[in-house]
Amino acid sequence: MRKLIWTIVFAVLALSLTLAQDATKVEPRHYKLAFENDKVQVVYIQYGPHEKSRMHSHPQGVVVNITEAHLRFTDENGKTQDVYSKPGEARWFPPFRHTMENLGETL
Repeated sequence: MRKLIWTIVFAVLALSLTLAQDATKVEPRHYKLAFENDKVQVVYIQYGPHEKSRMHSHPQGVVVNITEAHLRFTDENGKTQDVYSKPGEARWFPPFRHTMENLGETL
């Protein structure tokens, strides 16, 4: 019984650590850290056609799109939002947790 309790405690701690991780740690295939200091984090983001992410979080920030994209964001409550972006477009966003799917045929 004691072993089961410790296993459950470890699993809950591991899950909470995973939930707290940012995209560069949870999704290193898609998010590459370019620069970071105590005020800013610059991240390169790239998803192939129809690729999806795992649940991850972001601090508040600005995204500048290099290419056109059609993306679907799903928040931690299951609510989805499709976003269409154009090259050069910039958007500010608050801190949030989500999954992301590239619905387009391009990177």
